Amino acid sequence: MKITPRIAVVGAGPAGLMCARVLQRHGIDVTVYDADTSADARDAGGTLDLHADSGQIALEEAGLMDAFTALARPEGQAKLRLDQHGTVLASFVPGPDDDAAPEIDRGQLRAMLAAHVAPGTVRWGHKLLAAEPLGGGVHRLAFEGGGRADADLVIGADGAWSRVRPLVSDAVPRYSGVSLLEVRFDDVERRHPGIAELVGDGHMFANNGDGQAITAQRNSDGHIRCYIGMRTAHDWHTAAGVDLGDPAAVRDFLLAEFSGWDARLLPFLTDADGDHDHGYVNRPLYALPAPLTWERTPGVTLVGDAAHLMSPFGGFGANLALLDAAELARAVAEEPTPDAAITRYEEAMFARSGPLAVGANQGLERFYTTGSHIPDHAAEHQRYKEAAAAYRRGRGGPVTAEA
Repeated sequence: MKITPRIAVVGAGPAGLMCARVLQRHGIDVTVYDADTSADARDAGGTLDLHADSGQIALEEAGLMDAFTALARPEGQAKLRLDQHGTVLASFVPGPDDDAAPEIDRGQLRAMLAAHVAPGTVRWGHKLLAAEPLGGGVHRLAFEGGGRADADLVIGADGAWSRVRPLVSDAVPRYSGVSLLEVRFDDVERRHPGIAELVGDGHMFANNGDGQAITAQRNSDGHIRCYIGMRTAHDWHTAAGVDLGDPAAVRDFLLAEFSGWDARLLPFLTDADGDHDHGYVNRPLYALPAPLTWERTPGVTLVGDAAHLMSPFGGFGANLALLDAAELARAVAEEPTPDAAITRYEEAMFARSGPLAVGANQGLERFYTTGSHIPDHAAEHQRYKEAAAAYRRGRGGPVTAEA
């Protein structure tokens, strides 16, 4: 008889919650630990496009496609690409039946997944301090405040700065050479009509091919997020003498740096709503070495950014995280032991994530140096659909019944 292992997932982001949901659909007990006090305790970030061949496959496995569709924004797949002079380089408007990569707010995705795991699954307010091997694949988790838990299988879903990763690898994220300043605009149709018009229903990308870019994305509820990107030193603000807590100083710096950009684009730099961490949030981009692999370690593995943190270029990170989680959970359900499940999962995950991480990191480098090849989004969406069909044929189809 198969013995049910004690399973601990560290991290209640989309990957950790997806893993728990699929495990529970297979009748397997799991506990998720997260440092946050609740699913909505902090700003979860901007919007995600969930691809038909990865994120949506995981949602099918979880029985949550209907819940996702109720929240998703297919119109958010629209793209507009400009140069720094405001010249339109390319645009894409999805067709009425295009569901290859609809958008959903990160916070909505996390809340949806959290609502579909069994009550009491997530132990909120449990910040992991360390994980100690006890032998035989068993690990002891130590939490802030003195809590302890032992597990036969520890799944690190705890992101870029994972506390679980050191159990399998000494790899750490490295600065990519690109930093973003995140800003937000609320009630955009009334308060920021020029910004709303440029961004439209989806994304706007403006790039000078020489280390500067403005990327803006429509979120739900009349909200737009913008990421002002610069190829620069990690400590750029210190070197420039800019106090990130002084919005006026940041605005002056940006206007000088982006001198010569079209006047229609300057409000993205200057008109941010000021209730979001003083208006500007510095977000240096990090990535793990790619491709990253490790020797199988009994009783522990990683999913999502903990396993393959990459540049956001291409939108693969969250999609891979969801698919990682669903595949690992399925392997745990189907294999005789946790180690057999880890072996099966990691073999597929390494093969999939390595090339995508390399490509995403190289794409970011090109975007901020010489400019980037503009994707053919219609062809890209067709590839997502074809790859999804091939995936289903290759592994016999996901669990599809809605809960």
